[in-house]
Amino acid sequence: MRRPRALVFDLDGTLVDSKADIAAACNVALREHGAPPLPVERIFTMIGDGARALVARALAASGADGDVDRVLATFQARYLERPAVHTTLLPGASEVLASGISAAIVTNKPRDIAEAVLDALGVRGAFAVVFGGGDGPLKPSPAGVLHVLERLAVAPGDAWMIGDGAQDVGAGRAAGCFTVAVPGIAEHASVVASGPDAVVGSLHDVVRMILTAA
Repeated sequence: MRRPRALVFDLDGTLVDSKADIAAACNVALREHGAPPLPVERIFTMIGDGARALVARALAASGADGDVDRVLATFQARYLERPAVHTTLLPGASEVLASGISAAIVTNKPRDIAEAVLDALGVRGAFAVVFGGGDGPLKPSPAGVLHVLERLAVAPGDAWMIGDGAQDVGAGRAAGCFTVAVPGIAEHASVVASGPDAVVGSLHDVVRMILTAA
């Protein structure tokens, strides 16, 4: 295991706990379009494959016959208005971002919302590049990972892809990176089954891996 020259992070569930704000924006959008709100725990299970997939799943679960694109536009607008009311950095995030290694984000979240969250948390400057939904194919496509590494001028073999979902592992592997899974409780089985190069309990463990890498 080589010491990385670049760290490519997923955002939601990896660096930040954003579930409550995502669920709040989703339920506001549902209500504004005449659909009943959903239990937040149910919305949590729909997160990870981009905003459109989330809205489509939420509409289907609500039983409403709404237009996905119209509800999506409302969701994104409401989320941008309140991007980080309850969102916090996850344990170890500040430490790993202080490692001195070039960092980038590849998220399926729309980039404008991702950057608003990072700005609100005061860490936007820690990332040289942010690639989000709307910039290209979503993970598990490796397109975003390859794009940010090209911007950083780092070969995939010298980078680590760090995420909490199987789509993160898939994108990193397809790009040629060393893959590190930091699974949450809900995603633990699926992300471990996706075959990451390493599975850790928190970002604190990623810091320890960096310190001991050759």
